[in-house]
Amino acid sequence: MAEKNTAGSDAALKPKLEQKVFLELLRVADSLVQDAEAILKPLGLTHTQYNVLRILRGAGPPGLACGGIGERMLTHDPDITRLLDRLDSRGLIRREREQGDRRVVRTRITGAGLRLLEELDAPVSQLHEKQLGHLEPAQLEELKNLLSLMRTRGCPSKS
Repeated sequence: MAEKNTAGSDAALKPKLEQKVFLELLRVADSLVQDAEAILKPLGLTHTQYNVLRILRGAGPPGLACGGIGERMLTHDPDITRLLDRLDSRGLIRREREQGDRRVVRTRITGAGLRLLEELDAPVSQLHEKQLGHLEPAQLEELKNLLSLMRTRGCPSKS
């Protein structure tokens, strides 16, 4: 009986380098999010809510309309209104209609929201140092550039 050539099928089953990198990125992303949630959850925040508060702190006193918040989000959230409702109910943000155009609702961070972020600044900074501090500045810059390139050129949902 002739021996079956399986070399071609073995190569097809072996994961490609791109797949290995993709899986490693998923593992790292999951670990980073879990670490962040360990800091945020005791304060009653999700990672997405924390992101919104950071966006609004960066926007300053003028605040942002809902669309402006959505454009700056790190992750896609189709229900920003419900997310803002939760933050508003806790007194962390305030929403007001624009005087000139009543259709536009501006969202601003409140003093309570700013104090909560200030409370988180040091622990989050320490976490980032723990997660990435072992890399040299040049490695961090290269990693940032590679991830940015992947996001802008390699992710069809972001094009």
